[in-house]
Amino acid sequence: MPFMRVGEVAIHYRLCGNASRQPVVVAINSLGTDFRIWETVAEELAPHAAFLLYDKRGHGLSDLGALPQSIEDHAGDLERLLGALGIARVLLCGLSVGGLIALALHQRRPDLVAGVVFCDTAHRIGTAESWDARIAAVDAEGLAPLLDPVMERWFTPAYRVAENADYAGYRNMLARQSPQGYAATCAAIRDADYTQAARAITVPALCLVGDRDGATPPDVVRSLANLIPEAGFAVIADCGHLPCIEQPAALASHIRAFLAALTEGSSYV
Repeated sequence: MPFMRVGEVAIHYRLCGNASRQPVVVAINSLGTDFRIWETVAEELAPHAAFLLYDKRGHGLSDLGALPQSIEDHAGDLERLLGALGIARVLLCGLSVGGLIALALHQRRPDLVAGVVFCDTAHRIGTAESWDARIAAVDAEGLAPLLDPVMERWFTPAYRVAENADYAGYRNMLARQSPQGYAATCAAIRDADYTQAARAITVPALCLVGDRDGATPPDVVRSLANLIPEAGFAVIADCGHLPCIEQPAALASHIRAFLAALTEGSSYV
């Protein structure tokens, strides 16, 4: 289990593939998850790309770090991790809050970014009132009361069945995250508005969304695509908020096509 100290925090990460000979995809996790959500997609794309997987601060095995936190703090962690690993240019694949982190990293270090795949995310997510209510609930009772409503946003009804052991496992993943880390990231999302950063994207971009996403529905993700110059947009069928779990083959197919277009020097449509 590799760890890297970047600034004030120790980050848990895994580099899959050969970063010196393959394009590097950086997978940036959603709220309440760790990097295991990307493992199937990384395996699907192993012949085509190296993958950098990591637990953002306050999640998985990474440090919590000082409070309060911002999306800029998360982007700084990733910038320093890439520098420590000697990786000079990447394709970012940001899921939910990971999309905000991708926007922040492009804004501060556009030289690091060859392209961005935005999964089930937006330039601004939710309202201050909704995030404040969630933070208060976590502070009072931990993550347990959130499990059922969050699962309904994450996954389609067909996935949320007792017979599906994977569903039980990913529910456990959320339940076992740090409540402090979860609440801190909620506050960072609440305070983030990357509308202007989205308009200033200068690299090829693709916005993807599950057709049954209950957290950032298709119209929300399309609003992000409309802000980004020449961004592609596609809907993944039979999928909730986490395509890397529910429809990994479909997500891998989109990323593979996007990578091919980048290699050829053309934009993805």
